[in-house]
Amino acid sequence: MNTSLEIMDLSNENVSMVHLDAPILPEKSDMSNLTIIQTSNGSIIESDGMFLNTAAAQALSGIFVWSALLITCHQIYTHLRSYTVPNEQRYIIRILFIVPVYAFDSWLSLLFISNDQYYVYFDSIRDCYEAFVIYNFLSLSFEYLGGESGIMLEIRGKPIQSSCLYGTCCLVGMSYSIGFLRFCKQATLQFCVVKPIMAVITIILQAFGKYHDGDFNVNGGYLYITIIYNFSVSLALYALFLFFFATSDLLRPYEPVLKFLTIKSVIFLSFWQGMVLAILERCSVIPNALFIDGHEVGAGTVAAGWQNFIICIEMFFAAIALKYAFTCTVYQEKKNDVPGEHRLLRLKCQEIQIKISLRSFFNPKLSLWSFNYDYDVFLAKIQKPAGAGSLWLAVGASMSHLQAFSNIFVPAPDSQFE
Repeated sequence: MNTSLEIMDLSNENVSMVHLDAPILPEKSDMSNLTIIQTSNGSIIESDGMFLNTAAAQALSGIFVWSALLITCHQIYTHLRSYTVPNEQRYIIRILFIVPVYAFDSWLSLLFISNDQYYVYFDSIRDCYEAFVIYNFLSLSFEYLGGESGIMLEIRGKPIQSSCLYGTCCLVGMSYSIGFLRFCKQATLQFCVVKPIMAVITIILQAFGKYHDGDFNVNGGYLYITIIYNFSVSLALYALFLFFFATSDLLRPYEPVLKFLTIKSVIFLSFWQGMVLAILERCSVIPNALFIDGHEVGAGTVAAGWQNFIICIEMFFAAIALKYAFTCTVYQEKKNDVPGEHRLLRLKCQEIQIKISLRSFFNPKLSLWSFNYDYDVFLAKIQKPAGAGSLWLAVGASMSHLQAFSNIFVPAPDSQFE
C-alpha cells in the first residue's frame, strides 16, 4: 500500500500541503526493498516497488530478449554454414550481432536498474557497437557496388536531382563526383569516431557524478553530450540518405530499403527515443525515483529503465526484420552449386567453412583493409589503357583467387579428408 510522506496542516478543517526543499525520508534501516518516487507536484510517494523492477517486467522483457537471440543466432549460423561470399557475409554477420548486443545489454541494464546506475556502463558497450555496425553497413553497401571505383563508374557526372525528402534541394545544378561520395563516407564515419569517444567521456563523468540522464543542467555533462550526439547522428543520417539517394538504382537488386530502414531504426531512432524519455522524466511525465529497492538512484534512472525495457521488446521485431533484410537464400543457392558426392566430404568442408568464416569475422585487419580509397588508382588506370600483358596478368590473378577460394570448399584429391 502506498503512503504519502507529506506535512499537512489540518487546522480550521482545511488541508494544505507543504513541500520541502529537502524531502523527509524514512531511516535507511527501514528502506530495505523500498521504492520512493517523487511525483510531478513534488510530493514523495513510498511504494513497495515499481513496474520496471518487478518480476513481471523482467520476465516479459526476458522472453522477448531470448526469442530475439534464438532468431538471430540461427540466422548467423545459417550464414556461417553458407559462407560462399565472404566479402559480403562478413559485414552481414557483424551487423546481425547488433540484436544480441542490444537485447542482452538492455536486459542486463534492466535487471541492475537499482545498482548505482550500472546501466550507464552497459549502455556504453552498446554505443560502441553501434558505431561498428554503421561502419559495416556502409562497407557492405560499397562492397555491393564494387567500391568507390564501381560507384563512380556509374554515377560520375550525372546531375543531382532535387528532392526535399532526401535533402538534395540545396544541391540543384551540381553533379555527382568523387567529392560527393567521400563526403557521404566521411560524414557517416565521423559517427563511428564520435560515438565511442562520447561513451568513454560518459563513463568518466559518471564516475565523478557529473552525468545523469535527462539532467539538462549546464553544470552537468548530459546537456553537452546530447548536443554533440544530436549533431553527429543528424549528420550521419543525412549522409546516408544522400548515399542511398545517389545509389538507389544500383542497390535495387539487393533490396536496400528494408536493410536501410531496419538499421537506421535500431540505431538512430532508439537514440531519439531515449532522449524523448529522458525529457519526459525531466518534465515529470515519468515519475522520478529517489530510491529503488532500498538503493539510492540518480536522475534519469527511470527513463533509462523504460528505454531498456522498450528496447528488449523492440529487438524481437528487429530480429525478424533483419532475418528478411539480410536473408541467406542467395548464399545457400551458391553453396548448393558446389559439387560434392560424399556426405563425409561435405561435412568436413562445412566444418572448415565455419572455422574460416569465424576467423574472417573476427579479423580486424580485414576491416581496416577493406575500406581504403581506391578511386584515384582506378581513375589513373582508366585514363591510361593497359597493355595486353597487363590485361592477361589481371585475368591470371583473378583466376588464381577463384582457384584458392574454390579450394576452401572442394579439397584437393590428396586431401586428408578423402
